[in-house]
Amino acid sequence: MTASSYPVLPDERLASGVARLAVRHQGRFSVETVQRLIADSYEQLAANAHVRTHLVVLAERFAAERLDALAHVESPTVGGRPRVLFVCSHNAGRSQMAAALLAHRAGDDVIVSSAGTHPSGAVDPHVVQALTEAGVALDEVYPKPLTDEVVQAADIVITMGCGDACPVMPGRRYLDWPVPDPDGAPIGVVRSIRDGIDARITALLDARSGT
Repeated sequence: MTASSYPVLPDERLASGVARLAVRHQGRFSVETVQRLIADSYEQLAANAHVRTHLVVLAERFAAERLDALAHVESPTVGGRPRVLFVCSHNAGRSQMAAALLAHRAGDDVIVSSAGTHPSGAVDPHVVQALTEAGVALDEVYPKPLTDEVVQAADIVITMGCGDACPVMPGRRYLDWPVPDPDGAPIGVVRSIRDGIDARITALLDARSGT
């Protein structure tokens, strides 16, 4: 296949990201697959972005996560780290808090991701504040759409107020946490939501360890 037959990139600056991801997945995915996925990631993020300054960087990061998930789906690692996916409507509050709290508590023992069925353009600033106050880093996060390969790769999918919009994949374990939406809420309410999610994270980790 010639380079001219590859999908057209929506932004020529994505080409360097395609090269990096193609090297990382050499022997597993073709350059065409990588290019198609990074172009699709860019377009999905651009549809909801409030600010496009870092869109190229985020598209590469989103595509990297999707390629990692796809690689896991095609060649699951036996006895590997469990993969937990948190899903809410906008991926700007509840699912971001839950993912950050679990990653903070579990460290490298769990692969954590989050997504939204109708992603917003930015993470709620009160969510960032509430997590920072609790000593939880929320670095380089951004709302992103829910994709099939990420759901397929997850061992546990935890929905948080997205209703029936999350696709159901065979073999996945599904949990639903009815957590209030922090969108537009004062910081005191967001802190309470954070603490409620943290209590659920504690119960999830306790159940996994058998305590």
